[in-house]
Amino acid sequence: MSGDRYHLPKGTSADGPYDLLVTPESAGWGYSGLRILTLGPGETHALSTEDSEFLVLPLTGSCTVATDGQAFELEGRTGVFASVTDFVHLPRESAALISSAAGGRFALPSARTEQGGHSARYGRKEDVPVELRGAGACSRQVNNYCLPGAFDAEQLLVCEVLTPGGNWSSYPPHKHDEARPGVESELEEIYYFQVAGGEGGFGYQRVHGTPDRPIDVLAEVRSGDTVLIPHGWHGPSIAAPGYDLYYLNVMAGPGQDRAWLICDDPAHGWVRATWDAQDVDDRLPFGEDR
Repeated sequence: MSGDRYHLPKGTSADGPYDLLVTPESAGWGYSGLRILTLGPGETHALSTEDSEFLVLPLTGSCTVATDGQAFELEGRTGVFASVTDFVHLPRESAALISSAAGGRFALPSARTEQGGHSARYGRKEDVPVELRGAGACSRQVNNYCLPGAFDAEQLLVCEVLTPGGNWSSYPPHKHDEARPGVESELEEIYYFQVAGGEGGFGYQRVHGTPDRPIDVLAEVRSGDTVLIPHGWHGPSIAAPGYDLYYLNVMAGPGQDRAWLICDDPAHGWVRATWDAQDVDDRLPFGEDR
């Protein structure tokens, strides 16, 4: 199956106030969504979560999230390579007003859910687990915002991956498109990219399928691009030399146990064992506060 429908170049999926609008309907699946919202100084945006839970996750800038009689002040950050950020979790069937005195850009990852056991909650940046994964040219940094064991949610899973220029991440290729208890979970996934190093910066994203579920994506990605992964082996995510690569991962699926279980592509899983003899890239972690 052609990968053209799964690569969304910057601006091609803008809608109304959103630089990017991915819904389950537009993606052709059941659960995962993502909106990218840019606010000018003093601007506000009213968000109705309807049948989904959301995060409000600053990419650049700070904001206030007012909901259900509470006002959460998000310190935010100067950019995705500068630090992790604080965030807010919004439950389904809630209304929020997002405002930014100085302006900024904000990711709004979402997951359709029938559950509603949580109220709106604040996530501190100090509590975000930061993991250095892989080694050598496969070294990358993972900021685990909303994964099991890091932050409780209904079905939403969210993390960021930062890859130094010239390195590969999301590697070995892996998949999570079958419900196999204790082995693999069924999750749709969104990759939203930013690239550091200048306007010409780029990377590559690969997705390939299994014989019974073909998919073929090899996308050159730039800042603001998005790749949808309904199924199949995904990876590598390749940062071109000289250009650090960032991507926001949003995942959700039908499973009620909210697990992130993956299987490596058997053709390449052996690569993990080679990391034992290599050091983690000394350009990691990113940011001045880690």
